[in-house]
Amino acid sequence: MRRIKSVLIATAVAVGLSFSVGANAADKLKIGTEGAYPPFNFIDESGELKGFDVEIAGALCAAMKVECEFIEQDWDGIIPALLAKKFDAIVASMSVTEERKQSVAFTDRYYSNLIRFVGPKGQTIDTSLEGLKGKSIGAQRATVAGSYLEDKLGSDASIKLYDTQENANLDLVSGRLDLLFADGLVMYEWLKSKDGEAFQFYGEGLSLDEGIAIALRKEDEELRGKINEAIKAIRADGTYEKINAKYFPFSIY
Repeated sequence: MRRIKSVLIATAVAVGLSFSVGANAADKLKIGTEGAYPPFNFIDESGELKGFDVEIAGALCAAMKVECEFIEQDWDGIIPALLAKKFDAIVASMSVTEERKQSVAFTDRYYSNLIRFVGPKGQTIDTSLEGLKGKSIGAQRATVAGSYLEDKLGSDASIKLYDTQENANLDLVSGRLDLLFADGLVMYEWLKSKDGEAFQFYGEGLSLDEGIAIALRKEDEELRGKINEAIKAIRADGTYEKINAKYFPFSIY
């Protein structure tokens, strides 16, 4: 059974608080996240859900004076689960794309990102489309990185897509891939790990989305407005900056 973790963010929730989630009035916001995308969302050694996404979601719930309940969901099924009302919002480092906007609504961004190539240190690697022909390149399935590789190199390179970023990383370490194409911030963290120390970035980062935002059902316009106001609030009062500094020595906004 997939684990469900509830976190009471506000020290006290006022009796009679009016907060609309979909058609139901509630003082709890159910948040869907992957739990396999460090440092943004992951399960720590004690089995607790942690990461930048989790802390940002908690801060937003505190600003809205509601309780956060986190629900882990495999990435491939995360939008269908939202639409099926398993949870109310996706806070899982989801890129805003035109394709996804056909299915869900997005809040304002809560960080920005570039997609980067990563490979073994000390090589000469041409990351142009021409230079990547014949390479074995990995990415996480159902991501902007994976879609880009399939669209641009599907017939010219060996593209391997994985259920999680962690499994893609393992294949790079084992030598089954020449390169990974992934979220630059996620790989920045991984390159500092024991597994990642023998690898480096290659080429320039590519912007393939409109930022990273929270996904909602299209009909939940009131909730979207409340979350956008909460994003502004945590940016203004320094909460966002403190969370950012725990994970990165530079602003990712």
